[in-house]
Amino acid sequence: MFSRKQAFGRSTVLPSDSLNGITDSIRAKKRVRWIHVRHEETAAFAAGAEAHLRGRLAVCAGSCGPGNLHLINGLYDCHRSRVPVLAVAAQIPSSEIGSGYFPETHPEQLFAQCSHYCELVSIPSRCPASSRSRCKPRSRGVVSRSSSSRDVALLDAVGRGPRLHFPEPKPSVCPSEDELALLAKVLNDSKRTTILAGAGCAGAHQELIELAGKLKAPIVHAMRGKEFIEYDNPFDVGMTGLLGFSSGYHAMMNCDVFLMIGTDFPYQQFFPKDATVIQIDVRGEQLGRRTKVDHGFIGDAKTTIGALLPKLVQNGVDAHLKDSLEHYRKARKGLDELATEGQGKKPIHPQYLARLLDELAAKDAIFSCDVGTPPSGRPAI
Repeated sequence: MFSRKQAFGRSTVLPSDSLNGITDSIRAKKRVRWIHVRHEETAAFAAGAEAHLRGRLAVCAGSCGPGNLHLINGLYDCHRSRVPVLAVAAQIPSSEIGSGYFPETHPEQLFAQCSHYCELVSIPSRCPASSRSRCKPRSRGVVSRSSSSRDVALLDAVGRGPRLHFPEPKPSVCPSEDELALLAKVLNDSKRTTILAGAGCAGAHQELIELAGKLKAPIVHAMRGKEFIEYDNPFDVGMTGLLGFSSGYHAMMNCDVFLMIGTDFPYQQFFPKDATVIQIDVRGEQLGRRTKVDHGFIGDAKTTIGALLPKLVQNGVDAHLKDSLEHYRKARKGLDELATEGQGKKPIHPQYLARLLDELAAKDAIFSCDVGTPPSGRPAI
């Protein structure tokens, strides 16, 4: 659990008094690790990073009023990135709600747009059921948020705690045989297919590479797909979008079939206008959300590609792939040339700084990057 600390001198740590009931329970039970941070916004971002890297539910907490309001920016980031986070937002005393009490806010309204579950716990007997509801999104990868008044948090628990220790569901989702046959026909008829892959391809790297090899298709990756797609990938032609490569844009604009897999890439101006567009996503609500789609299929990347591969004919025409890879080589060379010392120029190129960090860092170092676009820390891609 991540929460703010106020430091006086070097050693004293005081969480806000509205969290007293929660912090005292944690102190007594010794089963939850409490990690103090300097600011609630940092707590939400830290919980999101923990959930993203470990794939498990993380929790952050904020005191009433301005304390939990500071959580919002980080929670929007968690929500748009679909990572499993629970935010505990303390509330003012129950008897003061609605009176205009000095730090009063209404978290159940303020957090509604960045939460899957967002409720106020007003009596102890409601806590077990509320805990079950707010921890369910663990498998859906979205944010839950609940609040309780400081007086409710100080009361004794009622009933047994929720039974949450079941394995995370990992269903396989695949289009029907008729849909797979249609998808295979469209791809087999194409000589210039480009793949755009996103974070939904996590765990499907081998299948994705086999698919690109069968289609002779360059693979463009969206930003959140970088860590799952770029490595050990002979078909990679870089990222696209506002932070992308020209080669990614080139490969997308010069295809006759554009295949999107596991991505919610948001920049409409970067989509091809004349290609046949196919989208595969495990979330049906994503289909056609960003651009017109000629064929949409609901399925997870690994299962769907695995079922599709036996139905594909090897593409014998690789001109589009070769052209895209050559464009990427030139674009990559131009970017690499920026990562030099610059012959005494000041300030140094940021690319040069990034190169030095890469060279000096330990092999198991983890770097995180972000953009400054509110309300979300990074685009949902």
